[in-house]
Amino acid sequence: MSALKHLNKYFYKYKLHFLTGVIITVIAQIFTLFTPKLVGDSIRILERLDHIEKETVIKLLLENITWILITTLIAGFLTFLMRQTLIVMSRHVEFDLKNEIFQKYEVLTQSFYKQNRTGDLMNRISEDVSMVRQYVGPAVMYSINTLIRFTVVVVQMYIISPQLTLYSLIPLPLLGYFVFKLSKQINQRSTVFQQNLSILSTFTQEIFSGIRVLKAYSIEEKKREDFEILTENSKQKSLALAKSNSLIGPLMIFLIGLSNLVVILVGSLLYFNGKIPDIGIIAQFILYINMLTWPVALLGWVSTMIQQAEASQKRINEFLKVEPEIYNLIPHSTPINGKITFKNVSLIYPDTGIQALSDVSFTLDKGKTLAILGKTGSGKSSILSLISRFYDVNQGEILIDSTPIKDCNLYDLRRSVAVVPQDAFLFSDSITNNIRFGKENATQEEVIEVAKKAVVHDNIIQFDKGYDTILGERGLTLSGGQKQRVSIARALIKDAPILILDDALSAVDTETEEKILYNLEEHSKHITTIIVTHRISSAKNADQIIVLDQGKIIQQGTHEELLTAIGYYSELYQKQLNEKEIV
Repeated sequence: MSALKHLNKYFYKYKLHFLTGVIITVIAQIFTLFTPKLVGDSIRILERLDHIEKETVIKLLLENITWILITTLIAGFLTFLMRQTLIVMSRHVEFDLKNEIFQKYEVLTQSFYKQNRTGDLMNRISEDVSMVRQYVGPAVMYSINTLIRFTVVVVQMYIISPQLTLYSLIPLPLLGYFVFKLSKQINQRSTVFQQNLSILSTFTQEIFSGIRVLKAYSIEEKKREDFEILTENSKQKSLALAKSNSLIGPLMIFLIGLSNLVVILVGSLLYFNGKIPDIGIIAQFILYINMLTWPVALLGWVSTMIQQAEASQKRINEFLKVEPEIYNLIPHSTPINGKITFKNVSLIYPDTGIQALSDVSFTLDKGKTLAILGKTGSGKSSILSLISRFYDVNQGEILIDSTPIKDCNLYDLRRSVAVVPQDAFLFSDSITNNIRFGKENATQEEVIEVAKKAVVHDNIIQFDKGYDTILGERGLTLSGGQKQRVSIARALIKDAPILILDDALSAVDTETEEKILYNLEEHSKHITTIIVTHRISSAKNADQIIVLDQGKIIQQGTHEELLTAIGYYSELYQKQLNEKEIV
């Protein structure tokens, strides 16, 4: 139960709901006691039928029936209110816990996401939280209900007949034991079924996402066979679970019947021996036993829910206890203008131990453009990650506007950087909303304007719904070049003082590249721009160029300087500059 202690703060937060639910439960259980007593009284009236006038008997029975209806309705209404307080409380806790996890996900660093799978992260914020809610809501509610009902009913039974109470309760522990054992089996089979379902879901998700590759390799039949094996396995797990579930009903009916038989048998013997005054008490006890049977049966189910919640909350706590490596150190706002300085910067990735940068130094003034060249794995993207402070340097110092980057408000820094990543990620939303992601309150005119600058406007208007076209998962509706240009438009509309293009023109043709570069030059006259590229043509208008190799700067300077000083790069550089080829 130690993991579930994390939820105590939510019980305190919603203490009004919790205490109100407990009070309502107590009152509801008191009202449920009236029905057995009124039924017993009615049987006593019928026993005295020879001594009471018929009209009086009918009148008394009608009064009892009326009171049974009234008390039952009141108890039912109070039970409804109980659910409205305790179950609603659990929904509030579920909402808060999901937000707590989501907010934690937002502050965790890049290395965390490299070490954890997306499916696992999604499962913890959805399935695990749902399991925890079952504990906060139904498990707590039924536990309180069972405790109060058992106390109230057993006390009332003991007052009437201690001896009959003792005998009538004998089968109930057996019911609780068998239901607990069965619930444990159901829990195990349910876990196996859920795990198999996760495998099946993962398989189908990958097939649907990679359907083009599947068709290209013509392996539809093989994957269909694999899918049939998985679904057959899932069916068998589902049938095993259904068999266990199907035993609960018959088991409860059998033990309820056994309890009733004990009451009738022992109650009859006590009545004949004069230990109880009338048969009405036997009827009362039968109703009392039936009132206790369901709560006792629930104990096994509640125990299972608590076990599942404990396991789920433990998994959740593992993430909640992770401290982010990068966090905001400055509470006040720090405006960003755009000057960037690297002083002998070195970076070793904490998750892999790979040295990405070594002794990198350069200065980029506000409004200037820097192009970073180098082969794959040379450290180009690492420089960009440091500017957005996704990682902190191991050695050296990064200055933003002559201020150490750690002394800049983290959120102001990232709001001041517009990034077009290598892998253009678009959301399953309209093209307009994907562009507006950079500026939520942007007008449609602004959206169209930046789309034109990114040279994607003409492509968008060719769609039937134009800018209202809903994109598929990860922007599947668009081609690679179109996705890159929509991402560029999204960055431009942000109008941030720092613009970063991480190989953002790799999927467009050279003619379109020329148009985009011209528009970017006009757009970013007062914006600090960094372009990471494999294309020499993308760097021709940069004010500064640096060439990286194995995390070190091997050449840097202006475009003209590098034409002669770049060494073994120079001949290839000049050829690509003239012919607009791709390295």
